[in-house]
Amino acid sequence: MTSIKHRSKKAGLAPGTLIHMGRDKGGATRVDLVQYDETRLEKRPVTALDECLIKKGIPGVTWINVEGLSDVEVLRHFGSCYGIHPLVLEDILATDQRPKAADYGEYLYVVLKMLGVDDGTGEIKSEQVSLVLGQNYLISFQEGLEGDVFEQVRARLVNEKARLRAMGPDFLLHALLDVIVDHYFLILEKLADRIEDVEDELIDNPTTATVQTIYRLKRQMLFLHKAFWPLREVASSLQRRDSQLIRDTTVIYLRDLYDHTVQVLDTLETLREMLSGMLDIYLSSVSNRLNEVMKVLTIIATIFMPLSFVVGWYGMNFKHMPELEWSYGYPVVFVICLVLAGGMLVYFKNKRWL
Repeated sequence: MTSIKHRSKKAGLAPGTLIHMGRDKGGATRVDLVQYDETRLEKRPVTALDECLIKKGIPGVTWINVEGLSDVEVLRHFGSCYGIHPLVLEDILATDQRPKAADYGEYLYVVLKMLGVDDGTGEIKSEQVSLVLGQNYLISFQEGLEGDVFEQVRARLVNEKARLRAMGPDFLLHALLDVIVDHYFLILEKLADRIEDVEDELIDNPTTATVQTIYRLKRQMLFLHKAFWPLREVASSLQRRDSQLIRDTTVIYLRDLYDHTVQVLDTLETLREMLSGMLDIYLSSVSNRLNEVMKVLTIIATIFMPLSFVVGWYGMNFKHMPELEWSYGYPVVFVICLVLAGGMLVYFKNKRWL
């Protein structure tokens, strides 16, 4: 619902109008520059946006990471500097985009979700990552809300013998996509552990809190399905080498990324089926417990039925009833009631109704 509210900001505006529709992280936009090749590596924050202009045509690979999208002027600067179409800039600022890949000739645009799990609440954290791949550069745009998962890639760049240092920006694109997808597996593992805990609780002592947890997990699975499912199409289009910016040496790695994406989807579907089955188990468990209670109440009512008949019989207001004046009348009736109740209990036990 949040994205729908943000979408209302653009109602009636012309296509390409730059308006940030995501959450504001509350700080200034940060721009970091990494420029490397096989022999050298330069990493530093960008203090003046004009520094990005001179990095466009030099040898090696230039990676510019933009963290925070609230400053629209920063996006407009990159659009003019690298010839990024206004509609692409609009998609970068609209942080509810469906994962996709689009080829614009001189550059390739990829957008997907970077996810994490809050260890305290168990809720899934999400932010949009947009990647613009050019001939010798890659620009990544992040919302900058929850940190990123790119530290592993930065650590690999420090190693001079890393394959990443000898490859082009298309391999850097693969590395960023790969580390994001790998973290999808970590999220699914944590969710699988939670589902197993709920499953044990479901078998031992299901409560209304259990079914609430199941519904909360189902909502999270629905959110993950929306983030994961289009990603298969993105990975498929990249590994088919539809863009001239993807080199042959990178295609085999993109095929591996596609396999990982399919595996993520298979795992997600398995967990969704488990949750659906758990909900059926909960409803069956509640129904069985209700049936057990009804069986006990039925047995009690059946035992008291003949006893009620006996006491009702001797509760009639007739004057001439021989047993009323018999000194052993009460004990005999009491014994008869005990024999009737005991006999019925024995009968029920022989029938295995108890």
